[in-house]
Amino acid sequence: MKITGYRSLTTTHDWGRPVGDVNGVVACGITEVPILILETDGGLTGIGLGQHADVDRVFPAVEGKDPRAVTALYDSMLAHVFKSGHAGATYGAIAAVDMALWDLKAKMADEPLWRTLGALDRFVPGYASGLCYGLDDDAFATHYRGWAERGFASAKIKGGKDVARDIERLLAARDILSANTSRPAMMLDVNEAWNAKQAIRHLAEIEKQLDLTWIEEPVRRWDAAGLARISRASRAAVATGENLTGLDQFAPLFDAKAVDVVQTGSVWGITHLLRVAAAAHSRDLPVSPVGYDCNPCAHAAAALPNMIGLEVQDVNWPAGLTVDQQIGDGGIRLGDAPGLGIELDEAALTNATAGGWNSNGGPHKRSRKAGLRLVPDGPLAAE
Repeated sequence: MKITGYRSLTTTHDWGRPVGDVNGVVACGITEVPILILETDGGLTGIGLGQHADVDRVFPAVEGKDPRAVTALYDSMLAHVFKSGHAGATYGAIAAVDMALWDLKAKMADEPLWRTLGALDRFVPGYASGLCYGLDDDAFATHYRGWAERGFASAKIKGGKDVARDIERLLAARDILSANTSRPAMMLDVNEAWNAKQAIRHLAEIEKQLDLTWIEEPVRRWDAAGLARISRASRAAVATGENLTGLDQFAPLFDAKAVDVVQTGSVWGITHLLRVAAAAHSRDLPVSPVGYDCNPCAHAAAALPNMIGLEVQDVNWPAGLTVDQQIGDGGIRLGDAPGLGIELDEAALTNATAGGWNSNGGPHKRSRKAGLRLVPDGPLAAE
C-alpha cells in the first residue's frame, strides 16, 4: 500500500463555554479543528489532527511510500525541510502527517493504535482541565463538579494574572474533587505569564495555602535557567515542554535540570511524543501529554512507562467526528476501533465562526498606558 495524496478539511468544536488562558479567551467557545486526510492506493485513509498549513512542503517526503514505515518517514520529513527549519507551522504539518501515518499503520493491522504501540491496558489515567480562565466563579465550580462526577481526583486550573484569584480557584477545585480522594492533585498553569523572580514569590504564597503538585509553564518555554531556579526554590514540580517542537529543543532543559514533569503537545504528533518520553524516561522523569480534540495521543500515552497523567479538556467531540473512547473513572478508556478510533462524517462538518485565541492580548502584549505592572488589580489592570 502506498500514500497517494492528501486532503485538508476543517470543522469546529463547540465547547459550550468560554475557553482560554491568560494569553486570550475565546468568549464564544467555538474553536477551529483542522483535519488532514492521507489517501492511499489501497482505499484506506489516515486521519491527522492539528494545524498543517505547511503540508505542501513536507508531503513530498512521504508521497509514494509505505505508511507502515512511520518513524522513518518522520525523519524523512524532518530531513526534507532541514535547510529552512522544522519549527512552528512546519512542525505542525509534520505532526499531522505523522499522526495520520500511525492511524494508517494500525488500520492496516486491523487493531487500535494503543495495541500497535504495545500498550497492555486500554485505560489512560487523566486529570481534569478545561481551559477555564474565562469562566466566572459559578461556571468554574459547575465545570469541575462535572469532572468530579466522572471520577477525576486531580485538576489543572488556568491562572497567572492574579495570585489571590488563582489560590481561591485552586482551593475551590480541590474541595470539589475531595469527593473522590482525601488529597486531590492540584496543578496551576500560567502559560508563561511570569518571570523567574515573580514565579518564586507567587509560588511561596500559593504553597502556604495548599500542596501544589506542579506549576506549568511559569516562565518562557526557552528559559532553562529560570525554570531551573524555580524548580530549586519551590516544593512544586515544574512542568513544561508542550510548545517545544522537536526533541532537540528539550536538550537545554534536560541539561539544566529545568523540568520535573515533561510535557508534549498532542498537536506535535505521535512519534514526537514517543521520542520525548523515551528521553525523559532515561532521566527518570515523568511525562504528561497535554490535551487536544479527540485525545489522539491517549493511544501513545497508554504505552508509556513514565506517563503520569493525560490532560482531559472536554467530554464532547468536534462536529462530524465520532471517537471510540469513553471518559470516566478519572481517565480515558480507549476502544477497539482500528487506528485512532476516529470516524469522519464529512457531511456533518461545520464551518461555524470560530473565535480567536489571542483576541484579548495577554501578559506579553504591552498595554496602552503601561507595560508590565507592579499591581495586577490596580487602576490600569482593565486596559
